[in-house]
Amino acid sequence: MRHAQILQNRKRYIVQCAATIAVIFLVCTACGAQSKPEGQAPELQWTQELNKKYPGLLAEFGRLYGKLQKNVQFPAERGESRLLPLMPEETMSYGAFPNYGDTASQVLRILRQELAESAVLRDWWQHEEMAATGPKVENALEKFAQLSGYLGEETVVSGVMQGKEPSVLLVAEVRKPGLQKFLQEMLGALADKSKAAVRVLDPQELATAKQAKPSDELLILVRSDFVVGAADLATLRKFNARLDGKSRGFAATPFGKRIVQGYQGGVTVLAAADLQTILKQVPTGSQQDRMTFQRSGFADMKYLVWAHTNMTGQGVSQAELSFTGPRHGVASWIAKPAALGSLDFVSPKTMMAGTLVLTSPAQIFDDLRELATASNPNAFATLAQAEQALNFSLKEDLLRQLGGEITLELDSVAPPKPKWKAILKASDAGRLEQSLNKLLAAVHFEAEHDDEGGVTYHAVKIPSAKEPIEIGYAFVDGYLVVGSSRETVADAVRLHRTGESLGESKKFLAALPPGRTPEASGLLYQDPTAMMALQLRQIAPKMVESISQFAGESTPAVMCAYGEETAIREASKGGALDAGVILVVAAIAIPNLLRSRIAAKQASAVGSVRTVNTAEVIYETKYPKRGFAPNLAALGPDPRGPDAESPEHANLIDASLGNATCTTGAWCTKSGYNFRLTAECKQQSCTDYVTVATPVDSNTGTRSFCSTSDGVIRFKAGPPLTSPVSAAECRAWPPL
Repeated sequence: MRHAQILQNRKRYIVQCAATIAVIFLVCTACGAQSKPEGQAPELQWTQELNKKYPGLLAEFGRLYGKLQKNVQFPAERGESRLLPLMPEETMSYGAFPNYGDTASQVLRILRQELAESAVLRDWWQHEEMAATGPKVENALEKFAQLSGYLGEETVVSGVMQGKEPSVLLVAEVRKPGLQKFLQEMLGALADKSKAAVRVLDPQELATAKQAKPSDELLILVRSDFVVGAADLATLRKFNARLDGKSRGFAATPFGKRIVQGYQGGVTVLAAADLQTILKQVPTGSQQDRMTFQRSGFADMKYLVWAHTNMTGQGVSQAELSFTGPRHGVASWIAKPAALGSLDFVSPKTMMAGTLVLTSPAQIFDDLRELATASNPNAFATLAQAEQALNFSLKEDLLRQLGGEITLELDSVAPPKPKWKAILKASDAGRLEQSLNKLLAAVHFEAEHDDEGGVTYHAVKIPSAKEPIEIGYAFVDGYLVVGSSRETVADAVRLHRTGESLGESKKFLAALPPGRTPEASGLLYQDPTAMMALQLRQIAPKMVESISQFAGESTPAVMCAYGEETAIREASKGGALDAGVILVVAAIAIPNLLRSRIAAKQASAVGSVRTVNTAEVIYETKYPKRGFAPNLAALGPDPRGPDAESPEHANLIDASLGNATCTTGAWCTKSGYNFRLTAECKQQSCTDYVTVATPVDSNTGTRSFCSTSDGVIRFKAGPPLTSPVSAAECRAWPPL
């Protein structure tokens, strides 16, 4: 019985994977479509062409699914890692992946078997676009499987801080000799087809190798025991020496110990990030930015750990975002786990539903206002004016009447009208109903009312360009139920009263993460078959029926969030939904993110210098007797108001760059850069100027920029400037 259940769960999981393969096949065919009849949807046109040219092809896809579901097996779980202790103590992100070589071999074997047995699939595979694409797919799977045959059961990708620069290490065990020769032959075959620069070295070649510029190529060191990849020689040599010295210190560090815990119980994929170390490397900007970040509560983030495994044929994941102390600010908005009563109004046939339990909507409003006004005192000015005009307080009349539990449900997106619901828990339903009536009256919307079964249903019609949009709502047992129509709301009330809702369904309860109850701080539910069909209808409508035959009744995917005092945890079950995939990508991308953050600030600085150049040209035209503006304040807004302007405050740039304090001799800060504008003046007439932008510190940029009246932006690499440069010195810098 248990074996049959495992096969059934595996079938559902493989169907989702196979559907993705089918979509790729169809997209390849679409690339070959040339003419399309006018007025006909392109995706419908080319799928019709596909069916006409290759009758029975969709059924062959179905048979392919059947073979995949019976034969494909995935990597086994790992309860420990032999690679983890080898990582440098400076490791700040970690991603561990299983060896998928056997899985790739199985897929390739099944594909080739189906091609041999199916004439229609083989005919399609060998003609038009697939004649070129098909062999590439097979070759890629074959090469990947061969490469994986040289490697151990696990590959680790880690982000490491080398001084002030992050670097990436890729490490795997070597299972058998011959890897270096295989890599060189494979790269040789790709030399004319790819511009990617990859160099394979052995330990002797590493000792004497030279590199023109780090990150220009991927360096792969092949030893008898390990294969290591890095973007620069220094990182590679340092790690090679570490392997020779048999260092095992990382497992004893606090971050290493936390990762070791992640392996306990078995994992297939594991990702982790030391957020405290990462935050120290990320440029923090101004003092105001740092204070805002501290108030948000996310400055206290400690570790982010995600683990994924297969349990009874289904994917199960767990994640943890921990903090150095009790959660506060924005990080505390997610409340402690609670019973999700709003799910009793949700249809068990929903495509997707999401629930979130907030601590206090009114307090969240105050937090948002504090964070927004810290950088812009007028951020909520428009809201205040609107509240005054409507005689309505968003916080007191609405948010304070909400209990914090909110559920959004999507049942259908079929035209002409999507079907949706929103269920909100009320702390004072009577007061909330009065507030809604007050708001509708203020905006001159009239609601229709009718009573049925002791419930008063309301319907509001909102004007739109095509036809009025109807929204229904009702108050039931302490909840406000809003829907896309009056009938939708009535259906939610029926589900609530009969106990036939999603929250009471056996299908939902069985899909909860192992060991978890329906009590949670947040929940996301998804019917994978319905979501897959939705996507396929836009690409290949006739594919939906074929897939449905093999999918049967799908197991839903459920992700739950749990707010604790010093952590936010996530647990999910189901192959179609997993927020942890994002964490895997993050674990790999974090080092590059630090570099991109610096690049973004440098690009912003260049844009600001260009803005000053434009403003100076306009200033000289408007005030020819003055010539160029002598400082940034002269280009900035006039303190007297937005419509005022003068030679002292020309209102040509905004206050972020040209406020009243940006006078001659003063540095002004914007987006991690200090700016200063000075001019060469005689008798109150300025004939030249120089704008300088230099990083606040080495974490916000590695280049300084300048420009003069010639409009050319120039740069100088190195540490931040401590004093301005003259126009002549600026012109000696190389152009950007």
